Amino acid sequence: MSQRSSGMVFALLSAALFSTSGILVKPLLDAGWSSGSAVLARIAGAALLLLVPTVLAAWGSGRVLRANWRYLLAYGLFPVAGAQLGFYSAIQTLPVGIALLIEYLAPVYVVGWLWLRRGQRPGRLTVAGAAAAVIGLILVLDPFTGQGVDPAGVLWAFGSSCCVVVYFLLSASVSDDLPPVLVIGVGMVVGCCALALAGLVGLLPMAATDTSAALGGVTAPWWGYVIAMALVGTVLPYVTGIMAISRLGARLGAFVALAEVVFAALLAWLLLGQTATAGQVAGGILIISGVVLVRAGEPPPDPLKSAPDPEEETADLPRTG
Repeated sequence: MSQRSSGMVFALLSAALFSTSGILVKPLLDAGWSSGSAVLARIAGAALLLLVPTVLAAWGSGRVLRANWRYLLAYGLFPVAGAQLGFYSAIQTLPVGIALLIEYLAPVYVVGWLWLRRGQRPGRLTVAGAAAAVIGLILVLDPFTGQGVDPAGVLWAFGSSCCVVVYFLLSASVSDDLPPVLVIGVGMVVGCCALALAGLVGLLPMAATDTSAALGGVTAPWWGYVIAMALVGTVLPYVTGIMAISRLGARLGAFVALAEVVFAALLAWLLLGQTATAGQVAGGILIISGVVLVRAGEPPPDPLKSAPDPEEETADLPRTG
């Protein structure tokens, strides 16, 4: 198998594994777990599984860690803790696929922010992609039939997407010397500490039960879902994603990662019985197509630039889960 073919396999596998995170947590949420406790369990489990690789990657990397501590802190707070908390809170009232589609609009929000705030006018292809994504979002929200989606869930999903936007904007200053395993491992530790602290001081409800939960007709203990979320829905997709990017490059890897939405929708239909209207399906197709156009419209990074443009970096970042 060629390097490109194996890269595609790893990229699709990563997208499929990432798509399970929302499916695996749904039985716990239905059993009485709060979104905060579910996210904390997932991140803590992933941090433990990645502990040895993180320590090995950090060994002798003190200078890189000191130079990028702000980025690592932001990575742990926003895409790790914030984005996952928003997503898990959203799927308490929204179908998994719709919540994920709203979160995946982050690159479109970045374009709008840079245009309004910094005057960086996007190209025609990017504008066309953003317009398609916005039209798709309207169809997904389904405001015309009177059976629209839950507003609170939409706000949580939007907040999750905003956390990813913050990460995109801050990532322009990250060093190329920072190993992806170190970013992920430290981010998990930071996110875990932040959520635990928020729970201890009472800012974030932390509710959990020890009852078994069912998924697709199969009943399993709560700890089985936690292990599956940490291993199958977090660590393995991160590892396969890194392997994919090393073979395909970050830009192509980011395009293939959009398959996560498709996998999540299929799993939600098969295991949770969640379906979408024809209009929502059309909206989902428009959102994915729009994000593809937005990413395709991004100029390639200039290796001669000492400080890369944040807009050029949105397709070249580690996955956030």
